[in-house]
Amino acid sequence: MLNDKLGNWTRTHRCGDLTAEQMGQEVCVMGWAQRRRDHGGLIFIDLRDREGIIQLALDPDRDSASHKKAEQVRNEFVLAARGKVSPRPEGTVNPKMKTGEVEIEISELLILNRSETPPFMLDEFTEVAENIRLKHRYLDLRRPALQKNMLMRHLVAKTVRNYFDGQGFIEVETPVLTKSTPEGARDYLVPSRVNTGQFYALPQSPQLFKQLLMVSGFDRYFQIVKCFRDEDLRADRQPEFTQLDCEMSFVNRSQVMDIMEGMIANVFKEALDVELTLPMPRLSYAEALDRYGVDNPDLRFDMELIDITRQVAGSQFKVFASVAASDGLVKALNVKGCATFSRKELDDLTDFAKIYGAKGMAWVKVTEAGWQSPIAKFFSAEELTALNDRLGAEVGDLILFMADTPAIANEALGRLRGHLGQKLGLTDKDNYQFVWVTDFPLLEWDGEQRRHMAVHHPFTAPLEEDIPLLDTDPGKARAQAYDLVLNGSEIGGGSIRIHDQDVQSRMFDLLGIGAEEAREKFGFLLDALAFGAPPHGGIAFGLDRLMMILTGSDSIRDVIAFPKTQKATCLLSDAPNEVDDKQLQELGVRLRSRQK
Repeated sequence: MLNDKLGNWTRTHRCGDLTAEQMGQEVCVMGWAQRRRDHGGLIFIDLRDREGIIQLALDPDRDSASHKKAEQVRNEFVLAARGKVSPRPEGTVNPKMKTGEVEIEISELLILNRSETPPFMLDEFTEVAENIRLKHRYLDLRRPALQKNMLMRHLVAKTVRNYFDGQGFIEVETPVLTKSTPEGARDYLVPSRVNTGQFYALPQSPQLFKQLLMVSGFDRYFQIVKCFRDEDLRADRQPEFTQLDCEMSFVNRSQVMDIMEGMIANVFKEALDVELTLPMPRLSYAEALDRYGVDNPDLRFDMELIDITRQVAGSQFKVFASVAASDGLVKALNVKGCATFSRKELDDLTDFAKIYGAKGMAWVKVTEAGWQSPIAKFFSAEELTALNDRLGAEVGDLILFMADTPAIANEALGRLRGHLGQKLGLTDKDNYQFVWVTDFPLLEWDGEQRRHMAVHHPFTAPLEEDIPLLDTDPGKARAQAYDLVLNGSEIGGGSIRIHDQDVQSRMFDLLGIGAEEAREKFGFLLDALAFGAPPHGGIAFGLDRLMMILTGSDSIRDVIAFPKTQKATCLLSDAPNEVDDKQLQELGVRLRSRQK
């Protein structure tokens, strides 16, 4: 047994904690052998735990028994070692390591367990295919980079809890087995054995329950909570994810944003020792689209979109003129100093824009001789001068044009802006630029379903001055909603909620949810709103996405201990898997067919 193996051995320090401050002390460390080196009798072992690596030095003249054990050690053997902290020999100091000035002169070594040869090296440098890493995740998690990510995640969660506690919030757990309300992403469904033929849903968010907590008088709530969405996955999405979830009573949206800025500032100070400048800038949704084309702009670089619809409305270039005449949008992007782009690079940019619905892209290289472009001949000298002034064009610039419906022109050119920011090296990971985006549309029209849909969710309150528009022109109503964007990624979103039962019922009507359906899906919320619901609002942050940015990771899977693949499977445990017929019968579930 392990206890018998350890006997009276007690760890005194973690490997990464030992520095010159412990020089001369007798210590006991435990961990995994990173590597062993035999220098003509003197054996060195790099011992690793979650805090770092310490070098063990084993001299046969000091302890022959331990030296013989050291000869047996292979990578990933589990060891315990006793000895004295000593300076490393001259010429072997490693200033890149926290423990690089010291080693432990071992007086006693214990092999706690042996290990088979791992399928890959557990260091910071070896490139390993992700499917192999996920299959052996327990080994992957021993690697220093992932352990650093997990330790930072713990620090962030602790910082969040401490901050919210200091602001008068209480942490309340909400149900994981709840009711399906199919508005938005698909639910994960769980069949009930006790209530045959009925299903629970795993929550996409604790939205309804946190609103009920406000009605219950818990005026400041937060939770670090698991949520679930059965949706197509990308590098920054998982079927199960973690939210920092908050709700407050008796607040307006500026107060919510102020409190959340304080929380984010605390996190960055504790996790990265970075001081954020507060308050964070704020943009309306309309301004964000006008200047950047998207509602999650990356403010680490300039390169704003320029509306030239009016300037080209009367031009001889029919593509621009016809779009302008049909209430479309013509916008341009001045990519400074990039007139050297090759034709292939321009074609690649055009193909990128087509991903977002663009039919094509026009371009101009500004040279000493003027515009170099297939479209230059369609503009008079006066028009060219006016456009150059409008675009701030200088010799050496590359101008990209998009002409389409406002939605396509904005998004295609806005996404192209973000793509160019990365291509040109303008998106420094250590430059953290935040912006609040506010005043989103409350509703959007779904042409297929022939009804309005909630841009955020059905419980978002409209701006007070826009409430009359719900009866006259609901598509123009703006929401008391706000997203926090960091370096082009939305890391949090929330709103002031509807706390009036009549307004909530009107909202359901606009969404095509009749009284009977509203009662069936949300009756418990409507009932609660009738019993003195306070004004309230909140926000939820995607912890996983925030951790990606804090750690500089390229994949969300590198900040989650046991993630799923892009096919929503777990290679480690082989989930999801088939269950036997007896289990299905108990649940009252019958499969059409079993896949072979």
